[in-house]
Amino acid sequence: MNGVIKRIVKEKGFGFIGIAGQKEDVFFHFSALKDSHIDDLEVGQPVTFELGNSAKGPRAEDVYVG
Repeated sequence: MNGVIKRIVKEKGFGFIGIAGQKEDVFFHFSALKDSHIDDLEVGQPVTFELGNSAKGPRAEDVYVG
């Protein structure tokens, strides 16, 4: 899937990705980042990812910046 970084909470280790046409943003944990580091992230960056599930709902996995 394609999306855009909407919010980053570096001190807690997570963020949210917005998807065009979707009301809800998708949670991601920094451990899901591939080929990127937490300090490389900025709000508005395009990302690609796989949509997975957790006990709390959908979450992004295998997140690539660009």
